[in-house]
Amino acid sequence: MKAFVFPGQGAQFVGMGKDLYDNSPLAKEMFEKANEILGFRITDLMFAGTDEDLKQTKVTQPAIFLHSVILAKVLGSEFNPEMVAGHSLGEFSALVAAGALSFEDGVKLVSARAKAMQKACEKEPSTMAAILGLEDEKVEEICKSIDEIVVPANYNCPSQIVISGSIKGIEIACEKLTAAGAKRALKLMVGGAFHSPLMEPARVELEEAINKTSFKKPICPIYQNVNASKVTDPDQIKKNLVAQLTAPVKWTQTVKNMLTDGATNFIELGPGSVLQGLVKKVDRNVAAESKQTI
Repeated sequence: MKAFVFPGQGAQFVGMGKDLYDNSPLAKEMFEKANEILGFRITDLMFAGTDEDLKQTKVTQPAIFLHSVILAKVLGSEFNPEMVAGHSLGEFSALVAAGALSFEDGVKLVSARAKAMQKACEKEPSTMAAILGLEDEKVEEICKSIDEIVVPANYNCPSQIVISGSIKGIEIACEKLTAAGAKRALKLMVGGAFHSPLMEPARVELEEAINKTSFKKPICPIYQNVNASKVTDPDQIKKNLVAQLTAPVKWTQTVKNMLTDGATNFIELGPGSVLQGLVKKVDRNVAAESKQTI
C-alpha cells in the first residue's frame, strides 16, 4: 500500500519549487494564486530569497505547504495514495492533497496558523531541543519532574524526541537528560515552543479560523499527529487539527500504525528528505523515497 507523507517546518531551502513553477503551467497558476491570497510574492522568497527570509515562520510554513501540495497536484494520477500523513505543518499539506480541504482554504489556514504561532512566540520567549539516544519514557519522566513548562513535542523516531518549553525549562531539561544518559541534547534554532502549552493563544486563534472553514471527507484515511490513528470524518479531522498546536506530534506511532495497516511504500512529497529518513529509522526494511519535483 502506498503512503504519501508531507514534511513540516525545517525542510525549506532557497530555490524550492522553482522547477515546478518553470515547467508546469498548472504549478505556475497555483503559485500565482497563492501570491494573490497571501498578499505578497512568496514565490520571490522561495525561489531567490535568503535563508533568513525563509526562516520567518510566516514565510516558512506557506512555502513548504505550497511546494508539497502543488507537487501532489502536478503529479496527477501518479499521486494515488491509500493513506496519507504529514508532520506538524505537513498535516495541512496532506489534507489538501487528499481532497479534505480546498487549495485556497489550505493557503489561508496555513497563513493564519503561521501568523498565530509567530505571535505566540513573540509573547513569551521559548524554545525546543532535540534529545537523542534516550527512551521516550525517560524523557517524559524527566520533563514532568521540572518545575517549568517543558514537554515532549515531537516523537520523531525511536530514541529521537524533541522537547519544547520555556527557555529556562529547556536548559534544565537538557542538563538532566544528558546526566540521565542522552547521547545528545541539542537546542534547536527555532522561534518558540511549538506543540506545547505555550502555543495556547495560537490554538485559540486557529480554532476560530478552522471552524469557519469547510472540510470534506478525504479520498483516503489521514493519520493525524495527535492520535497517530487513521481518520476520515471531517469533524474529527478539524478537532484533531486544532488540538495539534499544543499536543505532541506522534510521528513514530503514526509510522508504526501505517505499517500495521499495510503500508509498504512511503513517498515523501515536498522539500527535503527528513521524513524518509525517520521512516527508515522506524523500520529499515520498508521502501521509502522522497520526491521534490516532477
